[in-house]
Amino acid sequence: MTSVPIPIPSRTQFVLDAIKHRILTGQLAPGQALVETELAAQFGVSKTPVREALKTLAGTGLVVMSQYKGVTVRMVDADMAREVHDVRLLLEPEALRRAVRRGSPLDAARAALTRADAATDIAERSHANREFHRALYLPCGNPLLGRMLDEVRDQAALVSAVAWAAAPSWEREAAEHREILRLALDGDADGAADALHDHIASFVRRAFPEPQPEGGHP
Repeated sequence: MTSVPIPIPSRTQFVLDAIKHRILTGQLAPGQALVETELAAQFGVSKTPVREALKTLAGTGLVVMSQYKGVTVRMVDADMAREVHDVRLLLEPEALRRAVRRGSPLDAARAALTRADAATDIAERSHANREFHRALYLPCGNPLLGRMLDEVRDQAALVSAVAWAAAPSWEREAAEHREILRLALDGDADGAADALHDHIASFVRRAFPEPQPEGGHP
């Protein structure tokens, strides 16, 4: 009886996952240059899989390709953060509302919440948080809506990583996650959607507050 070889990820996927991990954990900072030859040497691969990985990361909004500056990690500022979260505010609560109304099982969300609580570093926590939100919107019954939210997942994670580095707030967010899930499991579609909307909006207000008008009060 011959053993079946276990497939290994392609070199491009390996490089892609490694660079994404470094970006989302702050090891590669916003604005930092990503040099193909240096990355190829670090990962022990040719420049081709590095180039392909960087193209994919540019497509998801984590890196920026410039004819003059080369490839850099995307900068995070208040405008970028608000744009990403504006999309989430428009789509994510409605996706959750539909998922709850359909009676979709939310076991994956519960499991992600448990992983986030048990996380020992920012990388684990970030990944679990992303999976929690995805588990809420994916069973909405509209695959296109799920894919549209998937499109901004990495950018939202980058915003969170930058915000957490400045002021860790995951304990508060974890409590909000638990309340969102409780409402969803109780079948309260509107309540869960409203709680999710407040959760996303309050994060942006805390991490990237609107500038006060001149002469106004903070």
